[in-house]
Amino acid sequence: MYIAQAKRKQNIAEYILYLWQLEDLIRALQFSPEAIWNTLVAPQATDDPAKQNELLMWYIDLGSLMREEGKEKSGHLDHTLHLISSLEELHEDLLHAPAGARYRELYAALQGELPKLRETMGKDISDIELIFRSLYAVMLYRIKGDETKESSISDVIELMSPLIGELARIFHLSERGELDIWEEKTE
Repeated sequence: MYIAQAKRKQNIAEYILYLWQLEDLIRALQFSPEAIWNTLVAPQATDDPAKQNELLMWYIDLGSLMREEGKEKSGHLDHTLHLISSLEELHEDLLHAPAGARYRELYAALQGELPKLRETMGKDISDIELIFRSLYAVMLYRIKGDETKESSISDVIELMSPLIGELARIFHLSERGELDIWEEKTE
């Protein structure tokens, strides 16, 4: 919970990927409160029982939400998919907005790889969701030690990561009101 809150404030991309990882962990723990306690709450080693209970309830609530949305076996919470939709809208805007010059350069470098990535991932989804799913897949392949599958995507990681990093940076600046992407800069 505390990690998620910090990531949400600092980096929307890391927040989304972190929640996806938690979804998979909760599934692996079979939604068991005892397993969640032992695996996710206890290692955070807080001596405050109220905070421990708050953490446990947050993880259980996350699991309940997954069940409500029918995501017990697979899939991602609507919350994260809505965030990705917001990032996709920002992506589309940045392709035309004055503040998107650097972003357009990064996207152009990756754009030629997207058809191959789509073929590998087998997904008919937006470019931004495709990139997020690819980044998450590489993370899972690394955890599993599956170098064959990882290598099919990892050759474009060096193009995806800077693009998503720039998108996240602009998202947070816009969200805090520190950047209007449509404003022309004057020197």
